[in-house]
Amino acid sequence: MFNTKVALGTWSWGSGLNGGDQVFGNHLTQTDLQAVVDSAMANGLNFWDTAAAYGEGSSETLLGNCLTAYNRDDYFLSTKFTPRFAGSGENPVGDMLAGSLKRLHTDHVDLYWIHNAEGVEKWTPMIIPLVKKGLIKHVGVSNHNLQQIKRAREILNAGGVELDAVQNHYSLLDRKSEDEGILDYCHENGITFFPYMVLEQGVLTGKHDAAHPFEGDSNRAKKYNPLLPKLNELLAKMIELAGKYHVAVADIATAWVIQKNTTPIIGVTKQHYIADTKRALSLNLTSDEMKALESLADQAHVNTQGSWEHSMDK
Repeated sequence: MFNTKVALGTWSWGSGLNGGDQVFGNHLTQTDLQAVVDSAMANGLNFWDTAAAYGEGSSETLLGNCLTAYNRDDYFLSTKFTPRFAGSGENPVGDMLAGSLKRLHTDHVDLYWIHNAEGVEKWTPMIIPLVKKGLIKHVGVSNHNLQQIKRAREILNAGGVELDAVQNHYSLLDRKSEDEGILDYCHENGITFFPYMVLEQGVLTGKHDAAHPFEGDSNRAKKYNPLLPKLNELLAKMIELAGKYHVAVADIATAWVIQKNTTPIIGVTKQHYIADTKRALSLNLTSDEMKALESLADQAHVNTQGSWEHSMDK
């Protein structure tokens, strides 16, 4: 469906509510991020994922500005309608999309998501006329469980529109979308599954452990620092495999989800992350290595579910 093995995420860009400064403790400038975009585009990584909710639109603004130097046909844009930030007008989905288009300096988005499942019956039908107007090329749903995915697909299909993508939290530390049959459903129905938080906000990069916690008082530090002591064995195995394959530790986590037949969204904030991400595309872990990582992750018994996530139970 989508001609890419990986998407590049921009949740950690921008500032303000749900922005990179509050969630991750980042303070990234346009100049910082232009170098990231230029490196990615030069390396053939041109699928960009953002959302109006990230930093109250500031992530979209930064991404849109960084991409103005490139032809629109040379990159793929993915952004989102977030129900809890919907306006009170007659067409809240269209209104939020219009704001995204303006910030992204474009007349269409290649992939538009319903960001969570609050009101499947209400919001899903509003996507259909926007597709038919050419403002949206493909439709996806994010943070939906299997029942909600099936219902959204029914609504879209009744209006002559396909559900092309599902985006959920999925990583070595959170495999609910696999356990509840969502991955299988997507694979059986030609729907691309895009996992986010593949690196668990940096926990699975090998840069942090019980002795090297996240600094500051960001949301990330508050959530993950208490979990780090439980991840020693998993991180040790990832470091071992990274040494074996001569890659970054983060590449192990990325390769694992790619080998699950998914298209991960990898957050990028620094230029050297682009080279790491590209290496992960050609890394092939053995079946035994995949199972060993999963077993150690299970033994950690950590819960990394986000406050915004709903149950993935059927």
